[in-house]
Amino acid sequence: METTGDAVLLRFYLGNTDKLRHNLLSEVIVFAAKRYGLSGATVLKGIMGFGSSSIVHSVKFWEITEKLPVVVEIIDEEEKINGFIESVKPWFDKITNGFLITTEKVNIVAHKRGKRKSRFA
Repeated sequence: METTGDAVLLRFYLGNTDKLRHNLLSEVIVFAAKRYGLSGATVLKGIMGFGSSSIVHSVKFWEITEKLPVVVEIIDEEEKINGFIESVKPWFDKITNGFLITTEKVNIVAHKRGKRKSRFA
C-alpha cells in the first residue's frame, strides 16, 4: 500500500460475542484480512452501544457475560478492500445477530511501517 494518499477504510460493526463456526467473528475477519494480504486490521472494543435491536449494551461489573460493541477497521487500497469484501460477504448470510459493514474514502497523511520482530529474539 502507498504510504500516503487516497485509501479506503472498511469497518465491520459487530458484537464481541458474534461467532462464525464457533470462532469469534472479529478474529475470523482479522485473520482473513492477513491471509488476503491487506495492510493491517484493528479491533476496537466499545464500552456501550446499541444497534437496530435498540437494546443498549454496556459494561456492568455484575454481568456474567458482557455483550459489547466491536468495530474491526481495515485501511488499504480501494481495489484490495473491494475484493476482500466480496470474499467475506457470504459469511454474513450465516450471521443471526445484527451487523453493519461500511466503507469510506480516507486520506493517509503519514504512515510508517514497523519493524518485524523475530520470534526467536
